[in-house]
Amino acid sequence: MTEHSTAKARWSRRNLMKIGGTAGLTLALVGGAANWARGAAPKRVVVVGGGPGGATAAKYLRRYDPDIRVTMVEPQPHYYTCFSANWVLGGFRNLEKTKQTFDALRDAYGVEVVQDRVVDWDTQTGKARLAGGDTLAFDRIVVAPGIALRWDEVDGMSEADAERVPHAWHGGRQYRILRDQLEAMEDGGTFVMAAPPNPFRCPPGPYERLSLVAHYLKENKPRSKVLCLDPKDGFSKQGLFEQGWAELYGDMIEWVPGSGGGRLHKVDPKTRTAWTQEGFQKHKANVLNVVPPQQAGRIAQDMGLADESGWCPVDQRTFESTRQANVHVIGDAAIAGDMPKSGHAANNQAKMAAAAIAAAFNGWETPKPKLVNTCYSLIGPMHGISVAAVYRYTDGRIRAVADAGGVSPGDADRFFRIDEAHYARGWYKAITDDIYG
Repeated sequence: MTEHSTAKARWSRRNLMKIGGTAGLTLALVGGAANWARGAAPKRVVVVGGGPGGATAAKYLRRYDPDIRVTMVEPQPHYYTCFSANWVLGGFRNLEKTKQTFDALRDAYGVEVVQDRVVDWDTQTGKARLAGGDTLAFDRIVVAPGIALRWDEVDGMSEADAERVPHAWHGGRQYRILRDQLEAMEDGGTFVMAAPPNPFRCPPGPYERLSLVAHYLKENKPRSKVLCLDPKDGFSKQGLFEQGWAELYGDMIEWVPGSGGGRLHKVDPKTRTAWTQEGFQKHKANVLNVVPPQQAGRIAQDMGLADESGWCPVDQRTFESTRQANVHVIGDAAIAGDMPKSGHAANNQAKMAAAAIAAAFNGWETPKPKLVNTCYSLIGPMHGISVAAVYRYTDGRIRAVADAGGVSPGDADRFFRIDEAHYARGWYKAITDDIYG
C-alpha cells in the first residue's frame, strides 16, 4: 500500500466515523427506549419548526418513545436546506434537489404535521396558539426557530430590499433570486458579498459561496471578479479555502478582512453599492449579496427565550430553556457551548433534547451522549474540504473533545480533494435521510 493510499484509507475510516457518530448515538438511545414505560398517561410535545432541528426532534421523540404524541408546526409545506444550496449557485445542483418533504415523518413515524405558525404559548396551561386561531395542548414544547436576520444593523437596507439585494441565508427562493442575478450578469462584472459577523449560521458558508460563485463565473464569465467584504479577520477553514482559491481561481477572488477595510458601513440597494467603514470606501457591484447579522428566530425573541446576546440560553445537557421550564430550544437559536450553528449540530442537539424529554416522561436518568458535528465545503465541484469535531457535556457545558476531530490536511493531493467532494455528497444524503427519511 502506498503512502497516499494509506493516508486515504485512514481518512476514509475517519470520515465514516464522522457520519457514523450520529448513528451510534441513535442506536444507543433507541435501544434503551425499548425498555421505557408504555401505556402511561398521554405525553404531548409540540415542536415549533420543521428545519433540521425541529424535524429531527419530532422524528426521534417518536422513535425513543412511541407513546409520545408529537405535533410539529411549520408554516411551509416542505423545507429547503441551506446546506448544499451554494451548489445551486455554482451551477451543478438543481434547487429542487434541496427540497425536503415531511411525508416520512407523518407516514412512517406518526408525527402530526400542522402547516401553520406558533405565535405564543402558555406553559402554565400547556396551550400553544397558532396564527390560524387553533390551539395545541402540550406537556413540553421544543422550539427550533432557526435564525432571524437583523436588518436594523444594515444601514440603508430593509427586509423588502432582499428582492434586489438577496441574502440567500434561508433556503429556497432567495437562492433562486441570487442564481438568476448571476446568470444575468455580464462577463467582466463584479460579485460583491458582505459576510456577517460572528456568531452566525454555518461558519464556512460564506466562503463556500465565494468559491462556487467563482466556479460558475470561471466557467461562464471568466473576466468577472468576486469580492468579499468581511467584518472578521479570520474564518473557518481559512487556510484550506485560500489554498483552493489560488489553485482553482487564481486572483479572481479577493477577501477583505475587517482590519483591512472589510466592515460594511451602509448599502444602497437601488444601485447595488456598498460602503465600508474604513474611509467609507465605495464598492459598486453588478450582483450584491448582503448577509446581515443574525439572532435567534422571531418566535424565540417574542416569547422571551433569548437573552441580551440575541440567542437562547439553555441547560446544555437537556436543551431546556433556562428562562422557561418545559421549553427546549435547539439548533441555531440555542447557546450550545462549543458547538457551531450548523445543520449537523442541530440534528445532534435535537436527538439529545428528544432523549432528555423521553427520559423525563418515563422517569429515567437523563443520558449524557457525545455529540458530533461535521461540515463539508466544496471549493469546486470536485474539490472538497471538511472539518469535524466531537463534543461532550462536561461541568455544565458542551465542550469540544481535544484531538477528536480536525480539518482536512493542507498537503493533500487532488485525488484526496476529489474523494472529499464525493464524501460531501454522501454526507448530504445521509444527513437528510436521517432527518426527513
